[in-house]
Amino acid sequence: MTNERAGVAQTLAWQGLANRIVRGLLRAPLVSRGIGKRLITLYVVGRKSGKHYAVPVAYTPHEGALLIGSPFGWGRNLRTGDPIEVRYKGRRRTADVVVHADEDAVVEDYAVIARDNRNFAQFNRIGFDERGNPDPADLRAAWVAGARSFRLTLR
Repeated sequence: MTNERAGVAQTLAWQGLANRIVRGLLRAPLVSRGIGKRLITLYVVGRKSGKHYAVPVAYTPHEGALLIGSPFGWGRNLRTGDPIEVRYKGRRRTADVVVHADEDAVVEDYAVIARDNRNFAQFNRIGFDERGNPDPADLRAAWVAGARSFRLTLR
């Protein structure tokens, strides 16, 4: 990839506003059934600050879990074995978390998510080869830029 920021996910100038709107829509029971097919809200607590964050993110159902990928700082607050609150299809639930930060696991999970969700791939600057497979160099670049993956199992 020739982009000097290869592997770094894009952020939008109005990301905060967009997140507030999406969080509101995900709380509305009927609306959440439609957009909730791809989005979930994570309720994250800062490990040092104790500050509460509500983070809407895309997910991919995979092997009985919800698979999420992100390079952003909120992910450092999640720990394997520590449950997290989520809003899934309009309902607040608890989920068990497995965090992957090692290259092999992140690259593998990002490939699964990218195949399932082309918007995720574009946002994370992951291209595809002629057979529709995610570019291994782009997947690795995402990991180098700080990507982590998270497997959530709803209770």
